[in-house]
Amino acid sequence: MGTSDDEAKPASAARIYDYFLGGTHNFPADRAAAQTMLQVLPLVPQMARTNRAFLRRAVRYLAESGVRQFLDVGSGIPTEGNVHEIVQQVEPEARVVYVDIDPLAVAESLELLDGNPFATVVNADLRDPRSILSHPQVTALLDFDRPIGLVLGAVLHFVPDETAYDVVGRLLAAMAPGSHLLISHATADEAPHEQDEIDVAHDIYRHRTATPLGLRTRAQIERFFEGLDLVEPGVVWLPLWRPAPDDPQYFADDPTRSAGIGGVGRIPPHQDR
Repeated sequence: MGTSDDEAKPASAARIYDYFLGGTHNFPADRAAAQTMLQVLPLVPQMARTNRAFLRRAVRYLAESGVRQFLDVGSGIPTEGNVHEIVQQVEPEARVVYVDIDPLAVAESLELLDGNPFATVVNADLRDPRSILSHPQVTALLDFDRPIGLVLGAVLHFVPDETAYDVVGRLLAAMAPGSHLLISHATADEAPHEQDEIDVAHDIYRHRTATPLGLRTRAQIERFFEGLDLVEPGVVWLPLWRPAPDDPQYFADDPTRSAGIGGVGRIPPHQDR
């Protein structure tokens, strides 16, 4: 049973996503918003799990390629199978900093990370890169003179217009050559979803959360990787990025139905910071 305080909490993108993943770190407002979306987009939970599977594959690829530091911005709640669990299977002392705008998601995350000296979470806003880059917990755990994996999973569609390109550029400018950018992003481009279904999703995030949703086209998503060396197979539908046998197979027959595009790019060795 939820408490009256829980029932008063507004919905958040992080906790709606947690609900779609089958998590328990959500409140009545989150569940109500999610149920409204499910009435017109019943595949959203499968989309969320497909996105999570892509993140697992891409993060594992980076860890196996030697990346030992990760900055996961817009992380939500680091539940089972998140960045620190994956990379610390490869290297137990790999360092991970999660960043989220939602204080409640941060509080929940701190409880989940209790006792892990190589992972932490901070409350900061992606739209203000300085608040992330200068945060004492970030600078204490991560060495910006060494490669970092910058993870922006299913978050940039909550950052409007040109602001998104600016903040990604500023974050990358602080990172050493050999660092990587990992992005997954919702899109309606080429995806077989009706406009009224997309409109419902827009309305839910605009009116029930503090983070309105803004979809981008494939070309607009590819723009985030300008100046980087793309890791094969490039910027593609999420199910097509280095699929693994244990992945969910929800959209194997038609990857466009995942409504998500992702990719990984590497800062070239001699690029100016």
